[in-house]
Amino acid sequence: MSAIQLKTEVPGPRSRALLARREAAVPRGPYNATPIFVKEGDGALLTDVDGNRLLDFAGGIGCLNVGHRNEAVMSATRAQIERFTHACFHVTPYEAYVALAERLNALVPGDFKKKTLFANSGAEAVENAVKIARAATGREAVIAFEDGFHGRTLLAMSLTSKVHPYKAGFGPFAPEIYRAPFAYCYRCSYNLEYPGCRVACADALEDYFKRYVAVENVAAVIVEPVLGEGGFVVPPKEFLPKLREITQRHGILLIADEVQTGFGRTGTVFAIEHTGVVPDILIAAKSLAGGLPLSSITGRAEVMDAPGPGGLGGTFGGNPVALAAAGAVLDQIEKGEILPRAKGIGEAFVPRAARWRERFPLIGEIRGVGAMWALELVKDRKSKAPAKDETGAVARRAYERGLVTITAGTYGNILRTLMPLVISDAQLAEGLDVLEACLAEATLA
Repeated sequence: MSAIQLKTEVPGPRSRALLARREAAVPRGPYNATPIFVKEGDGALLTDVDGNRLLDFAGGIGCLNVGHRNEAVMSATRAQIERFTHACFHVTPYEAYVALAERLNALVPGDFKKKTLFANSGAEAVENAVKIARAATGREAVIAFEDGFHGRTLLAMSLTSKVHPYKAGFGPFAPEIYRAPFAYCYRCSYNLEYPGCRVACADALEDYFKRYVAVENVAAVIVEPVLGEGGFVVPPKEFLPKLREITQRHGILLIADEVQTGFGRTGTVFAIEHTGVVPDILIAAKSLAGGLPLSSITGRAEVMDAPGPGGLGGTFGGNPVALAAAGAVLDQIEKGEILPRAKGIGEAFVPRAARWRERFPLIGEIRGVGAMWALELVKDRKSKAPAKDETGAVARRAYERGLVTITAGTYGNILRTLMPLVISDAQLAEGLDVLEACLAEATLA
């Protein structure tokens, strides 16, 4: 039996009516990737207000690794709601905050004492990590990377690379932010080829200290182990170890932004585990609390203790209901089913995508790790000109057929997979069938 069941065209009449209300009541700034209003979710499925059942390959932008309406998450949050929904950790602390911090301190890579702070969003985690790094080092500058995404608040937006729509018209930006090329081999900033390049983009950081910012002024380098919004770019295996060596040599803290990659998406709890690199600070969010707003900043104890009492915090950071959900998520990861499933999804996706690339010249590159895979679409493979319109057309055709997807990339030409990791084999195959049909249509258009 098909997982996808459409009762109306997509979007249906009720979704269209709600879109009209949304247009009148909500600013245009919050973009909607699909014109579908959701009524409920279950596992890897969504049901919209018109009764259409759709497969979810977006997962709320990677927030639902354990799936919609996960029973363990729901049970834990119900139990917490019965006790209290909010108290503010800074006024009357509660054990759940300390207990989850202890679990993350043990789970985050690094054979040293760690401490964890909680906030609400990935952007808040980024801002706090930078504050902590500056307090710990007494330095001001932060280096981020081209095609990186770190959030939409002022400092996080300043660190983010993509201009439209994230930064245009929102300046001036935070000072002492510098940007270096990422190891995006398909679009190498130095026109080199791996492995002959010897990952020159990492070594170039030393030259960067001479041309752009004094090394003694750099507090931190912040990096996504796999680019998220930038297009699921997986750097060569030497890239992050080289960054780690350079930052350690100069007393610079390394911040790993695992907001999108964390909690099983790449087949390990954190993506940086694939590299053997141990960051000084690791930030996470999205799937940490199974869809509830919670982010974490975990780092070396002496670094995390650099800001004084009252220097860090926020009214809702570490909300007890979100903490309960996160505890249930970690329980499921520790049971040992989530990580192998992520690898299995990748093993199912890769051979099919390889056949697609043979059939469809629209596909320039296939890349990823675990269940985090992307197709970069191009107008032709020689010029690599981004096929943004075609990418949008594939996404539109997909939701019209009952498959919710989202695009990514600096040029808007990336199709990415963020399906819940609890998706069944049959659901995964059906979703890939739909995606294949949409790619075929876009190629012929």
